[in-house]
Order: sequence, then C-alpha cells, then structure tokens
Amino acid sequence: MAGRNGRTVRDLRRGNRTAVLHRLYFDGPLSRFELGPATGLSSGSVSNVVADLIADGLVEEAGSVDSDGGRPRTLLRVAPHSGQMIGVDVGETRVRVELFDLALTELARAERPLTRPGYDVDDITGHIRDGVAEVLAAEGARPERLLGVGVGVPGIVEHTADRGAVVHGQTIGWDAVPLERLLRATSGLPESVPYFIDNGAKTLGQAEMWFGAGRGARNALVVLFGSGVGACLVTPEVEHGRAVEWGHLTVRVRGRRCRCGAPGCLEAYAGAESLLARWREEGGRPPEGTDEETALTAMLAAAYPAGDAEPDPVALAVLEETAEYLGAGLSDLINLFQPERILIGGWAGLQLGTRFLPAVRRHAATYALRHPADRVTIDLGRLGPDAVTVGAAILPLADFFGRGGRRAEPVPEDRPPTWRAALDERAPR
Repeated sequence: MAGRNGRTVRDLRRGNRTAVLHRLYFDGPLSRFELGPATGLSSGSVSNVVADLIADGLVEEAGSVDSDGGRPRTLLRVAPHSGQMIGVDVGETRVRVELFDLALTELARAERPLTRPGYDVDDITGHIRDGVAEVLAAEGARPERLLGVGVGVPGIVEHTADRGAVVHGQTIGWDAVPLERLLRATSGLPESVPYFIDNGAKTLGQAEMWFGAGRGARNALVVLFGSGVGACLVTPEVEHGRAVEWGHLTVRVRGRRCRCGAPGCLEAYAGAESLLARWREEGGRPPEGTDEETALTAMLAAAYPAGDAEPDPVALAVLEETAEYLGAGLSDLINLFQPERILIGGWAGLQLGTRFLPAVRRHAATYALRHPADRVTIDLGRLGPDAVTVGAAILPLADFFGRGGRRAEPVPEDRPPTWRAALDERAPR
C-alpha cells in the first residue's frame, strides 16, 4: 500500500534498514540506544530493524559498554564476513583486481601488467576475467557471495538498457565498447552477480569521500592525476559523484595536441605522459624501456637531487610549468563549482606529492576568483595507490546498502513494461 507521498511500507522498511546500516558502517559499533538519535528512528523501529538485520546475518554483536545505572548496552556492527565485493582498476600500466570483505579489508589481489601499447579490448577483458578468477580462488570464495564487481575505467561511461555499461574512451581508442556485456560473456560469474562500471576518477572520488580526506565535506572535487587527468565532482545534488572530463578543458588555443586529438587540452600539459614528453623534447633523458611511473621517478630525482648535487634545470623547469598549468586548471574548477575541498590523487599526483603541492596552491589562487579561492583547501588524497580499486568495490557496496542490505532481484525476461504494470494497477477490480 502506498502512502500520500507515494512510498510503500516496503519502501519505508528498506529506508530504515539503509539508515541503520549506514550509521553502523560509518560510526559503529553503536548500541541500539545510540542508533535512535543517529538515525531519527523510534526505539521500536530500531529494535525491529536490528532484529531483521541480525537474522539476515548482516549485523552482529561487538561487545558491550556500561550504561548509567542499568544493564550494559550491547554494541552492534556490520558483520564484515556477510558479503564480499571485487574492485577493478583499469590503469595506465596494469589492471589491478582486489577482493574485499564488507569492511573493505583486502582479502586477495591480482595484477596484470599491460605489456602491449594501447588498451586492447580483448586484453583488458581477459585481464579482468583472469584476475577475478585468481582472487576468488586465492580466498576459496564462492562467487554467489559477491555483492558485485566494480570496475573503474578511463573515459565516459554510458549506462544503457540494452547493452549495459558502454565505455566511450577517446583517449584510449575505445569507441562505444560494451564492456559490461563483454565481461558478462567471458567472466563465468553467475548472472546474479551485478557489474558496476564507472569512470576511474569517480571511483577515486567515491573512496576519498567515504574513507579518505573528503569525509565530512558537502562540496568537493577529487582529481585523478595519472598519465592523464580527470576529476570527480561531489555535491549534495550529486551525492555519489559525477565524473568530469576536466583534462579536456582547453587551456591554450592552438596548443599541444592532446591524445584525444584536440589541441590545447589541459591533459596535453598536466598529465604525466605529456610531462615526460615535454622533458624529452627540451633535451631531458628519461630512462629508456621503462613505464611512466619509473620515468617520472627518474625525472623527480633529476629535478630534486639528493644532497648537494645540481638539479637538472630542464626537468625542474618542466615540473614548475606543469604545476602552473595544474593550478590554472584547478582555478577553473574553483570558479565553476566553488568546492570546499580539492583532493589530488592518482599515481602521478602521489609521486609529485607534497613537494609539488605548494606551487599548485599558489597558482590556483592566482588564477581563481578571490572569494571561492579563499574558501577552498587543496590537499593530497589519503588512500594511496589502491584508491581507485577501493572506490570501485564501494560501487556494489553502496548499491547493496541503498537496497536496505538486500541483493538485487533478477528481472524476468518476460516482465511486462512499467507502463503496462501501472495501467493494470489502476484498472477497476
């Protein structure tokens, strides 16, 4: 039965379960007494919801605390072993696959290097398939226990009704790749295990907002600085974040050619790939036959040598120019979205680290409007190189919590369209 606001009793129960799971997950362990004020539910509703969640194996007791003159209060927490998730990071140099329990404790991991240039679709799907099989075998896990597989990829991800998640990755040569359908066809996982595929910057942002430096912020931007650059915008209206193709803002008319094909993109100046290319063009000597991460480490060592050694002036100049481009790019985000926080992550952002940050902050303040620039903080993310993988695993977890801790029910192939069901409900009996 639906109420005046259109919500059914089932919707209310799901919402109550979601509220309790969220509070226990982020603030637990908590007692039933504490859950009331934390969720806004009555003591009776809390008792009923907790009893249901314990019966489902999602919540368990976690000790007790003394109360004021009464019996000790039992503490509750989300049961870590009541489900598992897989997170996948399709990165620039490798595909990383990790298996997590419900507390996001890593149970197993597998990595597959990308040995061939470019992002061959068959290679990527094969690496994900093999990595998923490896982590499940390492833990002796049953695929049926999985809440889902989250995958972070470069590019724009379109969610379609007929082909699932489709990736438009112009910079990696992917033109409308039906990645979800390809994974479903090759993975061997049960049909009941859902896939959640999204932009890698969004999964990075999801992780930092749940567990990292973004916790507590209402308006934030999380920047992924790797071979290229991207960003995730989080606002009260976009609670779970939205990927922003920030790397393809034009920062210089008729400028350097970006790997997307357009001239003058920010990524053509601020991404690690372009940074190393500019060092080489100016006479620098990146190590031959190494990946970008190793080459960037060598560039940093040349620009900021240990001891009394003279810095490489070319490497230093290119890094300083990159800091200015990155700061100018951040100023666009500051002016457009007026965030409370900007967090820089990604492997290149983490390598450049605190040495790079003061210059980026200075240039961002120079190019941004004064009022929003005075209100924003710019810092590094806290979750390290696994942040994209963790964020990918959060995608199925967030969906599971949003369903009140219930798995998605498979949709029958012969299910009538929504408009037909609505008309049937309105028909006189």
